[in-house]
Amino acid sequence: MSQVNDSIKPNVIDDEMVQEAMAEQCPEAIRNLGKREGVKDVTELQLSFRNILQIANLWQFENLTKLQLDNNIIEKIEALETLVHLVWLDLSFNNIEVIEGLDTLVNLQDLSLCSNRISKIEHMDTLQKLQIFSIGKNNLAALEDVVYLRRFKHLRTLNLAGNPLCDDERYVLFVVAHLPDLVYLDFKLVSETTVSISASTAREVGHRHPTSTCFVGMPAILPAFGAGSLQKSGFQRHATAFVEHLNGPFLFDSLYADDAEAAKLAYLPGVGDLLQAYPSWAYPKCLDSGVTYRTEFVSVCENLFRYGLKEFGKREAEVSDFYKSLQKVLTASQQEARKITLDFENRNRRRLDEVRNATSDGTAESERDEYREDVGQLSEALMTLEMRLADQLEELIKDFKGQIAVIASTFIEDVKGIYPLDSCRDLENCHHEQLLEICIGMLEKSAKNELDEDLPEDVRMLLVDKNTIVNAANASHRIRLLKIDKRESDILCNTYRW
Repeated sequence: MSQVNDSIKPNVIDDEMVQEAMAEQCPEAIRNLGKREGVKDVTELQLSFRNILQIANLWQFENLTKLQLDNNIIEKIEALETLVHLVWLDLSFNNIEVIEGLDTLVNLQDLSLCSNRISKIEHMDTLQKLQIFSIGKNNLAALEDVVYLRRFKHLRTLNLAGNPLCDDERYVLFVVAHLPDLVYLDFKLVSETTVSISASTAREVGHRHPTSTCFVGMPAILPAFGAGSLQKSGFQRHATAFVEHLNGPFLFDSLYADDAEAAKLAYLPGVGDLLQAYPSWAYPKCLDSGVTYRTEFVSVCENLFRYGLKEFGKREAEVSDFYKSLQKVLTASQQEARKITLDFENRNRRRLDEVRNATSDGTAESERDEYREDVGQLSEALMTLEMRLADQLEELIKDFKGQIAVIASTFIEDVKGIYPLDSCRDLENCHHEQLLEICIGMLEKSAKNELDEDLPEDVRMLLVDKNTIVNAANASHRIRLLKIDKRESDILCNTYRW
């Protein structure tokens, strides 16, 4: 067991501690403790700074989504198996040596194990929804441990800072090469330059990387998915606004990356023209007259991009106003406290002189009594000021949260309604219908031996029967729809998280 101050008794989470925490944080639930639904109402529980050595007695909180056990002396992760709805778990600043006991927490999205004694990342396979993982300031020494995290497909934020492995000169490039979808590493936005370099490094050492895949023999008619499209000015601002890579054709171009079926179908006569100049007469509901599929798709993205930046400006202004108001309240409180303290010091400086110069013990004692009374008044005045400040801050934060909730919900509603990527899905569906027509036409030509084109063998293999060619087109279509869905989901999830 870790060393603990002899004057402090290590604790186990018991009913008394839980009830005390609920009384502080969930007064409504504590009133209902006699009823089973009282505990069911509790979704968040904070047990920080309670000198907890052993986790226990949490089985009853079956609807808990957020649990804080940070800043204790916990040595073992245990007794959490019933908390299957946990989304957020903080076990930072403890004495944990092994990652374990998390198997049933399948809904966990945010896990913090900072400032413990962990030497290996392991036993986390079931946490497939993990998005944020913080394990800085531990004893991780092997850079290869990072490879374990590749199984978490939704991981976007990772903190490893303060571990021995960070001293390796390859650290950043190694992490980004193996986790190319990371957005933040060690509290910093992953730059596109780092992504590009790490991709090259990964290729050199034989690793596959999503941005390193190229189409061998791909006809020039398909848009390039090159590093140049990643180099956008103000990328960090765009990412913070949740609309990165929407100010141009990046999303459209990325639909065809890693799509082997699209590469084959692109050889069919007419597919290139369809991709670059999809005519409005083919599907009037989709496009205005004379507008191409690619042009309209990019236009939808750019409209959303401009709106995203506009809403980001509103969020920034709201946060800025909050901090200005916060600083104003704190400054006013500090100035008043300083004035009260200075007045006290000035009064009692004179009183101390009078005590030293007192001609009798009675006079000195009287002065000392007045001094004690003055100290009590000072304490009361400062405490009153502190309570008033706490009330002001609570009100300020309440108003701020309300404003932010309105701004965020408006943005989410507009992304779903006024500026939806649904339009891109509609365009893709239109394109797919026309692609199927071309595929069926080529199949009929092939059946009649009327194909004049010199097609690669793997492309000719698609023309053996209707199921084969249709399945290939449908598979390619599904890939593109999934990428559009993911981009919209990323915007919404990032907004919710923010």
